[in-house]
Amino acid sequence: MKLEIQQITGANRIPFLLTDKLDIVISVMGLTPERAKQIMFTGPYASLFLGVYGAKNANVKSAADLGSLKVSAPRGTTQELALTALAPRANIMRTEDDATSAAAYLSGQADLFATTNVVAVDLAARNPNKEFDLKFVIRTSPAHMGVRMGEHNLARWLDSFIFASKLNGELEKLHQKWLGGSMQPMPTL
Repeated sequence: MKLEIQQITGANRIPFLLTDKLDIVISVMGLTPERAKQIMFTGPYASLFLGVYGAKNANVKSAADLGSLKVSAPRGTTQELALTALAPRANIMRTEDDATSAAAYLSGQADLFATTNVVAVDLAARNPNKEFDLKFVIRTSPAHMGVRMGEHNLARWLDSFIFASKLNGELEKLHQKWLGGSMQPMPTL
């Protein structure tokens, strides 16, 4: 089978699966009960967490401290949904995708940025004049692959691939190379 990679956003990952535009989503997608009603998930393949980042002098230690500060988050992502649940009255700037959300924070249109730890580390390395101080962890959010509901054989094959890659050490090597650290213990499905 020939691999075809498509660029997607947080908001269109599940709709693209449901409309047969994709067979597999591999985009650091977090599993939520709501999403699991629509698609099937593999076991986790990367240990990540969702956090809110900002300047060191921003006096924020929890969702309760957000006040009127504007937080940029891509619409439909786990971080946007979880932050909304934690702080329903927060001033969240919901963007169309991760790049637009990052640009809003980098340009000063937003005071804070809700994202995964790996995105924050990457952006901090590429933007040394911008602070990415972790203000608080929204929640842990291991990355899973997603497939259409009923695709049991494909999900099982992907789980087997993840399992074998953990056993032979390849997943740990990739985690260190691309995500900047060792895999943390993750729950299984």
